[in-house]
Amino acid sequence: MTKLLEEFLTNVSTLFTDELFSIGREEISIRDVIHLIVWHLIVIVLCRHLRNFLKKRLLVRLNIDEGNREAIATIISYTIGTLGILIVLQASGLNVTSLAVVAGGLGVGIGFGLQDITKNFVSGFTLLFERTIKLGDFVEFDGLSGYVSTISLRTTLIRTREGGHVVVPNSKIVESKVLNWSYDNYHARIHIPVGVDYGSDPVIVTETLLKSAYMERYVLHEPAPLALFTGFGESSLNFELRVWVKRIDKEPDIKSSLNFIIEYNLRQQRITIPYPQRDLWLKNPEVLNPIRLQRKNNQATSYLPHQELTEQQEPPRPLTVKDLLCQVTYFENFTDLEIRQLIEIGYRRRLRASEILFHEDEPGNAFYIILTGSVEVFVAKIHKYLTTLEAGKFFGELSLLLGIPRTATVRALEDTMLFVINKKGFENLLQEQPGLSEIIIEELGKHQEELTQRQQELRKLGLVDQEEDDKNPVIWVRKRLNKLFGL
Repeated sequence: MTKLLEEFLTNVSTLFTDELFSIGREEISIRDVIHLIVWHLIVIVLCRHLRNFLKKRLLVRLNIDEGNREAIATIISYTIGTLGILIVLQASGLNVTSLAVVAGGLGVGIGFGLQDITKNFVSGFTLLFERTIKLGDFVEFDGLSGYVSTISLRTTLIRTREGGHVVVPNSKIVESKVLNWSYDNYHARIHIPVGVDYGSDPVIVTETLLKSAYMERYVLHEPAPLALFTGFGESSLNFELRVWVKRIDKEPDIKSSLNFIIEYNLRQQRITIPYPQRDLWLKNPEVLNPIRLQRKNNQATSYLPHQELTEQQEPPRPLTVKDLLCQVTYFENFTDLEIRQLIEIGYRRRLRASEILFHEDEPGNAFYIILTGSVEVFVAKIHKYLTTLEAGKFFGELSLLLGIPRTATVRALEDTMLFVINKKGFENLLQEQPGLSEIIIEELGKHQEELTQRQQELRKLGLVDQEEDDKNPVIWVRKRLNKLFGL
């Protein structure tokens, strides 16, 4: 029995150690194959752990962004894995040079059968090295949009907005036109078309659209939102609101929010969105005259009192920025188009209760209109209260036009919304419309006593250059505007 067991073990040992095949001068047995498989599995497992360690720990501590972490970890792990496999082959007694010859021979045959796989591997290295598409990018191509969640050597995994994952071969991404919305950042512009009734005031519509844009938290203030009058439709005046948003990947949500806001603000201004209109021609209209007369009488007796009551109870239309700008002395003679330009260059700023807007002696480079809330004006140096300004009031227009330092401190008494026109926006407006400066100078000239006082204050502070100074305050204003705004 013992001899039989010994013979069996000897035969098994011989089976594992006998030559199975040879590569060059090296004899390969089953035992060698098992050793190679085990060591290859060990190398693969270690490379995966190395990749996770680099991506989730080491590179995170080095403050490397997510996309770069994925590329660096993948390249390093695959490089070390390749070296590890070569070392295992060399340690097993195999001549790597002879294997290269065999691999070269097999490569010709395998290349024809595995062209797509080889192309995907090469494309994977291209994506990792070129870095045009990174982990976390929001991309769109071939009718598909989503976030890049994984980039491997053969495929790229894209997670859609709906939560699904799409596996895309790398070669398809490299060879296709891919729109990478987040190559530098997630900022992008979206367009929202809006049609209003033909009786609407285009300036009020523009203001309402811009106001709506500033009410959406994802809309950027720089570049500023833009409202375009795109044309005359069959039944509506067509506008388009263009806004830059912080996250283009949230475009459906942002558009929905803006549509809600626009509809609400248009309704507040009693601006209607018209239905499509069609004219109906009757061949024998006289047949309807008796019916029309009867209905008219019924409406006069039944519905007229109710309609009159409804009209009497209808609240007045709230003041708009256009109305408030027209109340400013220096802008009261502006045309609707010029007022619209003022509205477009302005922006809204929110102040929290007790928040300081500016202090005395600070540069006066902005003009403010209070839309909601109230502010307190005081001189902090001498603890003197001056006045309280409420919704509809404006201040700082001379500071903007003449570059005069602030003479008081302004603080919000409650949550306050301001409409702001700063120096940069006003300078752009005057550059585009040089004639506006003469209109402003003409209006300022009607208040020569105040201009003379302001001129003297600036002289005391040493802020009036000899080149711009003049005894005539109107001439001085013209020179100062030319200097401040580069006219």
